[in-house]
Amino acid sequence: MQLEITRPSMLLDNKGKLVQKGYAKRPLLRYTKKFVKKKHRLKEWDYYLVYNKNYALNLTVAKSLNLVFICVSIVDIKEKKIINKNTIRISPKKFKLPKDSARGSIIYKDKFIRLCVKIENSVRILILKKYNLKKETDLDISLILFNEPNDSMVIAAPFDESSNNFIYNRKIFGMRASGYVKYRNVNYGFSPANSFAVINWVRGVLPYKTTWYWSSAAGKIHGKIFAFNLGCGLSDSSYATENMIIFDGTSSKLENVSFHIPKDKKNGYDYLKPWIITSSDSRIDMVFIPIIDRSLQFPLFPFPFSLNRHQVFGKFTGRAILDDGTVIYLKEILGFAQRTQNRW
Repeated sequence: MQLEITRPSMLLDNKGKLVQKGYAKRPLLRYTKKFVKKKHRLKEWDYYLVYNKNYALNLTVAKSLNLVFICVSIVDIKEKKIINKNTIRISPKKFKLPKDSARGSIIYKDKFIRLCVKIENSVRILILKKYNLKKETDLDISLILFNEPNDSMVIAAPFDESSNNFIYNRKIFGMRASGYVKYRNVNYGFSPANSFAVINWVRGVLPYKTTWYWSSAAGKIHGKIFAFNLGCGLSDSSYATENMIIFDGTSSKLENVSFHIPKDKKNGYDYLKPWIITSSDSRIDMVFIPIIDRSLQFPLFPFPFSLNRHQVFGKFTGRAILDDGTVIYLKEILGFAQRTQNRW
């Protein structure tokens, strides 16, 4: 079932329940913390991915209780190297993440970090400077994300009907990107001719333990931008899925997808062998060939949190069918597929 939200409303009623459930192509629902009933379980994060065939930059800014997480990961796809620079801080009283995915700013600064994310006319500006103990610039990020499609993948969904758990999530994909990332003496450049961006804006009351799958990719097919967002597992998908294709500016909605990850001899996932991704409506059928696994597995001591994430960068080959029946054949389109388990 695909229930489309087409009219604006508040996200939550005064009992902390979702006013509307389903998907939307634009952020029509107004999020406010005032109606969140389980504020101690509230999770908020903004995730930005900028990538081309050589490099990828992951930036996450998250807030949970009185903690703020700023996580940066540089993936050298060509050389198969990963640099992680993660920071956990006690959140300053004035620090807030925007309540709207289409406007607002993120400002954070202390002795070692200066972060600014601004939205101006659907253009995102990302600036981050991280200093070492000698007050020298250790990490310098300056990026612009632009050409936002008219449609994006917005989900408002419960986890179960008996609780006040919910997720309000907007994924913007198929954007272009320009700028640079400098780590020490190495420069990673992103040209708008071949660089793409993904934004994942999340606000919600999530269960303590969650597992989900997510994939996105973008490229040019016949001179036109083709991009997709696929996912499953995080919330109740009986109202809508988060699966969408955008081709030449027009979106197509998909039903449920499945991620088939091969297993090793010990029955564990072998993330670097080819995956198969299919949909229940037979409109997605792809093989994903991994290149590098941006894996992160650790407990966050002394906090009762843990993270087990495998974000695998690679290339997609297969076919996708649009709403009008057009068949798109894709060959070696760069993107990622991931499986994540969180306890937080």
